[in-house]
Amino acid sequence: MGGYVAVPAYLAARRRGVPVVVHEQNARPGVANRLGARLTPHVATTFPGTPLRGAVRVGLPMAPALAHLDRAALRGEAVAHFDLDPDRPTLLVVGGSLGAQRLNEAVAGAWPDVEAAGVQVLHLTGAGKAVVAAHRPGGPVHRILEYTDRMDLAYAAADAALCRSGAGTVCEVSAVGLPAAFVPLPIGNGEQRRNAEPVVEAGGALLVADADLDAAWLREHLLPLLVDRPRLAAMAAAAQASAVRDADERLADLVLAAAGRS
Repeated sequence: MGGYVAVPAYLAARRRGVPVVVHEQNARPGVANRLGARLTPHVATTFPGTPLRGAVRVGLPMAPALAHLDRAALRGEAVAHFDLDPDRPTLLVVGGSLGAQRLNEAVAGAWPDVEAAGVQVLHLTGAGKAVVAAHRPGGPVHRILEYTDRMDLAYAAADAALCRSGAGTVCEVSAVGLPAAFVPLPIGNGEQRRNAEPVVEAGGALLVADADLDAAWLREHLLPLLVDRPRLAAMAAAAQASAVRDADERLADLVLAAAGRS
C-alpha cells in the first residue's frame, strides 16, 4: 500500500521469496511503491494511467454499502436521518476525516447566495473545525456535523458534493454516482489533482484550485449545477461510469494469483 513502512516489507519479502502485491492508491505513485513495483509483477492501481511498470487497474476497495449504494432508494431514509427538506436540492460539504477549513469558510461566506438559490447544506466540518450555522427560520437548512458514521446516507441525501480529492473520496463519490466539485489539497506531489482528473474528464465532476475556491466560484459554478436536474443526472451517470465498483474482488483475485491459489 506504500508509505515508508512498506519498503522494508518489500525488501524482506523479496529476500525470503514471499510474493509481493503492490497497490497504489493515488494517481501519482510515491517513492515506496515505485520501488516495490520493480520487485514484483503483481502491481495494482486505483486510477487509470498511473505510471507503474506492469500495473493493472483494479480500483480502490471500499465498503460494500458504498460500492453498491442505490442513492435513489435510500434518499427518503437519508433525508429523514439528517432532518433535511426532501423538496430542496442538497449540497454535501466534506473535507475528509479531519475536515477542510478552506471548504468550511467558502460555504459560510457564500451562504446568502446559497440561501437565495434555495439550496440546503449538509456540512461535515471535521473534528474541531467549528462553523456557525447560517440558516434562518423558514429558509434552507445548514445542517452542521463534525462527523457521521453513515456516509452512505450522507451520499444518498446529497445532489452534489464539495470535497477534497483524496483517493478514497474520489472513488466513493464516483461509485455512488454523486456529482462533485473537487478541491485538491494544495500540498504533496499533486496527487489529489491527478486523482480527480479522470472523473472530471469523463464529465462527472468539476475541479477548482484551492486558491480559487471562494463565494464567487460557488455562486457562478456550483449553485447553478445544484438546480439543474438534467445536468446533475448526466454528471451522475458519467461519474458512475468512470468508477470501479468491484475493486475488492479484483484486488483479491490478484492477491490469490500472486499466492498461486487462483
